[in-house]
Amino acid sequence: MKRLRVLVLMHPDLLPPDTLEGYGEQEINAWKTEYDVVSTLRASGHDVRPLGVQDELKPIREAIEEWHPHVVFNLLEQFHGETAYDQNVASYLELLRIPYTGCNPRGLMLARGKDLAKKLLHYHRIPVPAFAVYPKGRKVRRPARLGLPLIVKSLSEDASVGIAQASLVDSDEKLEERVSFIHERIGTDAIAEQYIEGRELYVGVLGNERLRVLPVWELVFGSLAPGASRIATERVKHDPEYQERRGILQGPAEGLGPELTARIQRMARRICRTLALDGYSRIDFRLAADGTPYFLEANPNPEIARREEFAEAALHDGLDYPALLNRILALGISRSAARAG
Repeated sequence: MKRLRVLVLMHPDLLPPDTLEGYGEQEINAWKTEYDVVSTLRASGHDVRPLGVQDELKPIREAIEEWHPHVVFNLLEQFHGETAYDQNVASYLELLRIPYTGCNPRGLMLARGKDLAKKLLHYHRIPVPAFAVYPKGRKVRRPARLGLPLIVKSLSEDASVGIAQASLVDSDEKLEERVSFIHERIGTDAIAEQYIEGRELYVGVLGNERLRVLPVWELVFGSLAPGASRIATERVKHDPEYQERRGILQGPAEGLGPELTARIQRMARRICRTLALDGYSRIDFRLAADGTPYFLEANPNPEIARREEFAEAALHDGLDYPALLNRILALGISRSAARAG
């Protein structure tokens, strides 16, 4: 790929240093994605400019008008403190007619609304757990069709925000308590869905029109504390010390067999088509004991750090980290060119 001017959008608190020297693992963990992307693109020969963006669009326009980047690498997961506003930043970049990486605004919107995504996929015969939505300010009542246990999540937040062992509830009293927690502490509507006991699987998908489905990856829970349920809590997903202590690992899913593997990968492709996801995304499943893969959620623009599951699955599929990032850049540029044509 030719040398490009790449403007990298990120939260101001996550602007990475030029070197890792002098920083501890917990500090690095906060901005590892930003560091990996910026340092790798620079090492690949690109001219890279990180830009912190929080609650104003003006800095984006000024940087584009002054520097004329070839493409924007969009690492923003929220805007103005709201995760749901990430789609608006992508829309703004489209209005500016500047190529950008990651998912388009429509895909971001459809995936962000977990209830709408599940309804669309259920219509297309993708297995999804039964669920109910609990808007803020409404009384919590469990529908008769929804059996216990349930797992309670934020309706719009991702990255396991608000998910803990207490999220798995086995009574109406605990359901009401956890829904109230989501309303008051996370500040969003809540969704309670049937808990599927089974294996936690992730499938990365790369591409716009032609989709490359990466190998099926698995979150292996290791040795959790006695009585703990095997769910992807915030600690399980994002606490390196806890992961090491409990032997929590991620790697290629073993023992699925070729037919089941192919089925899961086909489902991931269908989900991306249905939800209008492009660029790069990750689809999360729970594999039940009877062999049914249940769709949990879609993650457009997932974690793209070098040691996270998406990049490691790509490496397992023959695409090393510099090649992966350059492919993501190329996808953003080609999408823009296709729309302009």
